Amino acid sequence: MKLEKNNRKLQMNLGKIGLLILFLTLGLTSCKKDDDDDTAVTPPRDRGEQQIIDKDSLIGYLETHYYNSADFEANPNPSISDLIITELANGEEVPDGHTILKDSPKLSIKTVTYASTEYEFYVLKLNQGGGEDMPTFADNVFVTYEGFTLDNEIFDSAVTPITFSLTELIPGWRKVLPDFNTAESFVDAEDGTVNYINKGIGVMFLPSGLGYFSNTQSDIPAYSPIIFKFELLRMFQNDFDGDGIPSYLEDLNGDGEFTVNFENRNDPNDDDTDGDLNPDYADTDDDGDGVLTKDEIEVTTVNKPTRQEVLDTALLTNQVLLNKITKQQNGTYTGTIITFPDTDSDGIPDYLDPK
Repeated sequence: MKLEKNNRKLQMNLGKIGLLILFLTLGLTSCKKDDDDDTAVTPPRDRGEQQIIDKDSLIGYLETHYYNSADFEANPNPSISDLIITELANGEEVPDGHTILKDSPKLSIKTVTYASTEYEFYVLKLNQGGGEDMPTFADNVFVTYEGFTLDNEIFDSAVTPITFSLTELIPGWRKVLPDFNTAESFVDAEDGTVNYINKGIGVMFLPSGLGYFSNTQSDIPAYSPIIFKFELLRMFQNDFDGDGIPSYLEDLNGDGEFTVNFENRNDPNDDDTDGDLNPDYADTDDDGDGVLTKDEIEVTTVNKPTRQEVLDTALLTNQVLLNKITKQQNGTYTGTIITFPDTDSDGIPDYLDPK
């Protein structure tokens, strides 16, 4: 992808974990670019007003373009290369075996609040994916994709699978990919390539506010709604700071983003417990009490004959079963449980309690 963070970056000293740069996710872009010289910043418009414009543009696209729906209904292992989206010409009827995008039963309307703005976007779910894993907004994904404008001009693509951290992509990717499953299995081909079977396949239709917004990219004007078709092949759970808590659990306010309030270090609604400007996902001592987070939690595993039995494991109120469950070579399943002790019984787990 030309997926790159062109919006707000902050260089921070993350001390013990040796991270030099922390990229904030307020408006991160989606595809990494080959260089930074082709990016210009336009003064931002009001997000709410722009969303109204973008919504109208996206609906117009969905009402005037059709896709080869029958090819997906009959295909047990589809690919994004099979998808053909065509503009409906004046006076033309939709050909047999094709469906107007807006009329497709596979199209869903999604809403999300981002940057204090309610956004509406659209997802064409061509295949859920047969794997057992679903990424969170904080995980790495192994994908192929193609990005194009409402004029059907391709601006980026990856035919060969590539790995990205969803935290480094434009917001739309973090709002869409967690609704899909990874591939069911894969087969090593004789030519050295890998064929993924029953993978998650979809198309996201994004307003500019969940895309590049005011950033002008090469081939993409500012405030452009954009489209990505993608295949989700695999996912990898992230623990960015290595503190034993997967990063998705360190989204304290549960908004699917990592945020820091630089004007108020004691903001209870951001993701920085101790107010040191290092959000918890990048902080090895979340509460700043001098004791590493990994030493204030307990990590255990449970192994069961089936995945469902792992999911059914009885948990205490201060325990969490991680969403990544691993299938072992002997066919059994292993889950990881984190226990959050509260030594002084004040209702705050030790790793978040500076006392």
